[in-house]
Amino acid sequence: EEAELDALSMEEEVELLVQKELGKTKRMSNLRNEKGVEYAPWMGISEVDENKIRNLMRDRTEARRRRQEQERDVSGNLFRDSQAQELSGTGLSYKIIDGEVELTWATKTESDTKGFIVKRRAAKTNDYSVVASYADFGPLASKGREGGVYRYLDSTVSPGGWVYRISEEDNAGNEADVCQCLVEVETEDEQKAALIAGVGFGVFAVLAVVAGIAIDPMNGY
Repeated sequence: EEAELDALSMEEEVELLVQKELGKTKRMSNLRNEKGVEYAPWMGISEVDENKIRNLMRDRTEARRRRQEQERDVSGNLFRDSQAQELSGTGLSYKIIDGEVELTWATKTESDTKGFIVKRRAAKTNDYSVVASYADFGPLASKGREGGVYRYLDSTVSPGGWVYRISEEDNAGNEADVCQCLVEVETEDEQKAALIAGVGFGVFAVLAVVAGIAIDPMNGY
């Protein structure tokens, strides 16, 4: 299935997922309880509902493609155990604070580590640039054999999609990739639009629940 999706453009992939979801939703809307009362009669698909499904499928498509983007061109520990990092919480996490990106990662042990290098590239490009290094930013120097938690605040980032990568350098000057993540920095207009869309979806969900209670207040009992 992944290969099939990879052959599609993003819009084609979104549309394929939308049609699959619409098919499942229509089947669900025909379900009835033992008294013949429809479980979800309000689930007839309106244009507004379809747009909400389409937005959800677009988010799912973007997430899948972001995951692929993050898996490109990696080496070292990142290549060998990226999934283990994610499960253990030692991978690269981020927070966006007033348009700036705060990166956090942790190590459990460090052997012969001199320090860390923070790199960044625009999404869908190949070339990384060094944002910061232990050589010019003291907190990125190794915390010792038992490792520790590291943080870096990137105040130079601009709106768009960015892949951040953390590389470890040993005392011999060899580099190995440790962890990375994809960050979407939104413009102020995009942040406002996302907030409005979230409020609208919340109102829709509440109305759907109210409609269900009004139709079958005893839930079939």
